Amino acid sequence: MGVKEINQPLPRPPGLVGEGNPAVPRGLAERLAMWSARRRVLVLVLWLLLTLTAYASSFLVPGTAIQDADYLDGESAVAERAVDTAEFDEGAMETVLIQSRSGTLDRSTGTAVAEELKRAYGGVGVLTVRGPNFSTDNRSAMLSVELDRGRGEDRKEPIEVVEPMLDATASVQKAHGDLRIEQIGAGSIRKDFSIQDAKDFRRAELISIPITLVILLIAFGALAAAGIPLLLGLTAVGAALGISGLVSALVPISPFQSSLVMLLGLAVGVDYSLFYVRRQREERAAGRSLHEALLRTAATSGRAIIVSGVAVAIAAAGMYFTNSALFDSLATGTILVVLMAVLGSLTVVPAMLALLGDKVNSPRIPLLWRRSQAASESRIWNTILRPVLKSPSLTVLLGLVLIGLMTAPVAGMKLQMPTDDQLPKSYPIVQTRDRLVAAFPGEGSSHTVVVEADPASAEQVRTAMADLMARAGATGQFSAVDDPRITTSVDGRTTRMFVPFPQRVDSPEAEQTLQLLRTELAPAALGGIPGATWAVGGSTAFSSDVSSALRERLPLIAGFVLLLSLIVMLLAFRSIIIAAVTTVLNILSVAASFGILTLVFQNTWAEDLLGFDSSGFVVAWIPVILFVVLIGLSMDYNVFILSRIREPLHRGADLRDSVRHGIASSAGVVTSAAMVMVAVFAVFATLSTLEMKQLGVGLAIAILVDITIIRALLLPGILMMLGKAPWKEHKALRRVPSVAHE
Repeated sequence: MGVKEINQPLPRPPGLVGEGNPAVPRGLAERLAMWSARRRVLVLVLWLLLTLTAYASSFLVPGTAIQDADYLDGESAVAERAVDTAEFDEGAMETVLIQSRSGTLDRSTGTAVAEELKRAYGGVGVLTVRGPNFSTDNRSAMLSVELDRGRGEDRKEPIEVVEPMLDATASVQKAHGDLRIEQIGAGSIRKDFSIQDAKDFRRAELISIPITLVILLIAFGALAAAGIPLLLGLTAVGAALGISGLVSALVPISPFQSSLVMLLGLAVGVDYSLFYVRRQREERAAGRSLHEALLRTAATSGRAIIVSGVAVAIAAAGMYFTNSALFDSLATGTILVVLMAVLGSLTVVPAMLALLGDKVNSPRIPLLWRRSQAASESRIWNTILRPVLKSPSLTVLLGLVLIGLMTAPVAGMKLQMPTDDQLPKSYPIVQTRDRLVAAFPGEGSSHTVVVEADPASAEQVRTAMADLMARAGATGQFSAVDDPRITTSVDGRTTRMFVPFPQRVDSPEAEQTLQLLRTELAPAALGGIPGATWAVGGSTAFSSDVSSALRERLPLIAGFVLLLSLIVMLLAFRSIIIAAVTTVLNILSVAASFGILTLVFQNTWAEDLLGFDSSGFVVAWIPVILFVVLIGLSMDYNVFILSRIREPLHRGADLRDSVRHGIASSAGVVTSAAMVMVAVFAVFATLSTLEMKQLGVGLAIAILVDITIIRALLLPGILMMLGKAPWKEHKALRRVPSVAHE
C-alpha cells in the first residue's frame, strides 16, 4: 500500500461511525491527522519556518529578565524593591584578589601589580579603586573597585558594565603567570554563572540526545522511525524557546525557564510522538491501509496526547497561584513547550508518516528490528501480571507498603532557599570567592534594614537607624558595630543599613536574629519616625520569606491542579471512579518522589554519586514545580494505558483479559517513553547547580515509580478489585463530551 492513498477522497461507509468503522474522521485529532497527511510537505515547511522564525526572532526582540526582587516574597521583597527603585550614589562594586601561586606575596610585588591594575582600569568605567589591602598572612592583596552604573533612566545592572573591567583584569593576569589575579562582584558573578550554565546545558544536550536516540532505536529498530520523535522533541523545544523569548518582551522571564523548557520539551515531545509512531506501525502491521492506520492512530494515541497535554498544561497553570514572577515564568515556559509538543505530534508526525509511508521502517538495524517486531504483548509483563490479577488485594497492599516506605522521609523534609555555600564548587567564580573569604575572613553575615520616609526626616532616620544598631549590639546576638555604615539615596527618601550577625545565614540562630529584628528592635527604634515604612531583607530573610510563602500557597496550588486534573480525566473516560483512581495514583507517585528527594539531598550518602555537598534541605521551590509537573506527566502514562484497557472492554472482552492486554500490549511503548524521560531527567541531575540536581532526581524517581509500582501493582490490582463498575458511564455523565477514544 502506498502513500498516494492518503490523497484519495475519504470513504463514507454506512453504519455506525467509531472503532468498527474507522475511515471517517470525527474528532480534532483525526481531522488534524488527515489534513496534515494530505498537505504533508506544506505542514513540514510551515513547522520548520515556525521553529526557525520564532527562535531567530527571540534574539532580535529585546526581552526583559526577572530582577532580584522578583525572586523574593514578603518583607524581603519589599526591602529589595525599595533598594532597586532608589538611586544610591554608588556604583557596582567589584573586588580584585592578588595571590602568589607559590606562597607568600611580596608587598612590593603586590603594590606594583595593584598600580598596574589601576592603570589598566583607566577608561573602562571605573570610578574609584581602593587598596591594596594585604592579608594578615601576607599571601594575598585585595583591591576594592567601584564601577560607574550611570544615573536615572540610564542606570545599568552590574553585569552590563563589568565586561571591560574583566578584560582589563585578564590582560594583567596574562602578564603575570606566577600570580593569581581574579575578580569577583555582583556583575562578574552573574557573568560567570551565565557562562558556566551555558556549558552545563550544552553538555546535557550532548549526552541526552544520543541516549534518547539509542532508546528510540531499541524501541523501533529503524532509523527513520527513531528519528521522528527525536526531531519533533528538538524542534518543539526550539519553537518554545523562541516564543518564550518573544513573550519576554512583554513579561520578564527567569533564566531557569530555558532549562525547564529544554528538560520537559525534549522528554514530552519525544514521548508524545513516540506513542503516535508506535501505534501507527502497529496498525500497519495489522494489515490496515496507511489511511486507516493514521485515522485509528489519531483516534487512539492522538486523542490520548490531547488529554495528556491538556493535563500537563493545566497542572503547570497552577504555578500562577504562587503570585511569583519566577513561577509565572516557569509556568509560561512549561505550557508553551507542552502545547508545541502536542501540536507537533498531531500535525508534523502524521505528515512525516504520510511522506515516508512504509519507508518509516528503514533503514533497519537487524537485531533491533527483529526485537521490535516481537509479539505485541510483552511476555515479561504477562508473567508479572499473572499473580497480580489473581490476588489483587494482596498486590495493592504490597504496592502501598512500598510507596509508604518511599514516602516516609517526607516527614522530615526541610524547605529552604540555597545560599552561597550551596553554589557549585566547580565554578571558577565560586573558587575565587572561597579564596577571598579564606584570605580576608569577614565578620559573618548581615540583615539589610531599609527605611522609606519623607526626605525632610532623613537626619531623624539616620539617628534612628544608629539607635537600632546599638540596640542590636546590646542583645549579644548581633555583631557589635561602633560606626555603622548608613547610606541614603540621592533623593533622600530611602536609607539602608546592614546589621551584621556572627552566624551562618542558613542557621537557626540567624532566623532568630531576623525575627528579633523584625518584631522588636526595628519597631522600637524606627516607630517614632512620622510616615516612615521599613523592611528587613537579606539572605536569611529571603530564604525565610520564600519558604514560608510557598508552604502557605502549596495547598491552594495542589487543590487547583488536582481538581482540574480530575475534570480532565472525567472528560476523557466519563467515569468518576477512573478519574479518582488516577488522581490518587498520581499523588502517590509524587509523594514517593518527595520522599526519595528528602532521603538523597538531606543526607550525605549520595554526595559522591551525584557530585554535591549536602545542604541538609530541599530547595524551597522544587516541591512546587515537581508537584505541578509530575501530576501532568504521571497522567500521561495512565491515559495511554487506560485507553488500551478500555478498547477490548468496549468490544465485550473480559475485565481480566482487558487489563492484562492493555498493560502488556502497551508495555513496550510505555517503557520506551518512560526510559526517554528518565534518561533526560537523570542527565539533568548531573548538572552543577543544586536546583537542577534536585529537579532531575525528583522527576526521574517519579517516572520510575509510575512505570514500576504503579503500573505493575497498584493500577491493575485496583482495577481488578473495582470490577467493571468504573467503566460504566454514569447517567449524569452521558451528555458530557468525551475527549478520549471510544
